[in-house]
Amino acid sequence: MLATGFQFTEGPLWDPQGFFYFADPRDNALYKLVPGQSAERVRTTQNGNGTCFDVRGRLIQCEGQGKRLTAWDPASGVNGEVTVVANGVDGKRLNRPNDVICHTDGSLWFTDPDKRIPVDERELEASVWRIAPDGSVTLIAHCEYPNGLAFSPDERKLYVANTRFLKYVHELTLNDSFEVISRRVFADMSANPAKGSPDGVKVDMQGRVFCTGPGGIWVFTPDGEHIATIEFPEPPVNFTFGGDDLRTLFVCARSSVYSLRVVVPGCAQPWQRLRALRNPQPAEIL
Repeated sequence: MLATGFQFTEGPLWDPQGFFYFADPRDNALYKLVPGQSAERVRTTQNGNGTCFDVRGRLIQCEGQGKRLTAWDPASGVNGEVTVVANGVDGKRLNRPNDVICHTDGSLWFTDPDKRIPVDERELEASVWRIAPDGSVTLIAHCEYPNGLAFSPDERKLYVANTRFLKYVHELTLNDSFEVISRRVFADMSANPAKGSPDGVKVDMQGRVFCTGPGGIWVFTPDGEHIATIEFPEPPVNFTFGGDDLRTLFVCARSSVYSLRVVVPGCAQPWQRLRALRNPQPAEIL
């Protein structure tokens, strides 16, 4: 255990400078945690949840209550300017943006579930969206309750966790124009009665898919075979790969955050790869 005493930990993110960020949506807080030190609150958010870095190194965060995605430059400090990246599509407000990832081309992909919004207040269907580098927002796919998402190492497949109802993970295959050319249920966890739901999703360098689920973090082969479940003292909600070699799992599990060493490194985010090129590390993480 690295830290505890939070209301609900979420949105973990590794910074190549040597620390993690994570959110507490119920406390409207974004924290910075240097391993071995106490967590430091660095931002007050509007129900801040999933995070990633964009290709400029800005911290992008989904803010559910604010119905928006924001960008904040960590170098600007606690009082640095926060920019709204997206808060709607074609004049319609987003629901509760949940998770966000960055593509190598600089686009941002995010989930926007609708089930926690009263029916008469929903302006958009639950969906996965893409924000192009020019700021335009386009639909990728509709999903029942889209939550965490991650790309395969070649970015040809997009994995989307479906939470709360039917507990499964979607696999969307993409073409060069980012259109979905096929989709399937990659993993179905609904038969397991243990606590936990599909939420955070990450992929390692071998293409294995890690996803929180009933009883812990489930690990699947690229073909969808369930090969392991990693258990923790509390049900894990989300996680990220971190450390200089990307072999440390930083796990958000309700009131606490944990770490665990693994053998195969996770896939680096585009900004992490750019940092690695400036400060070379072992070749397998580039």
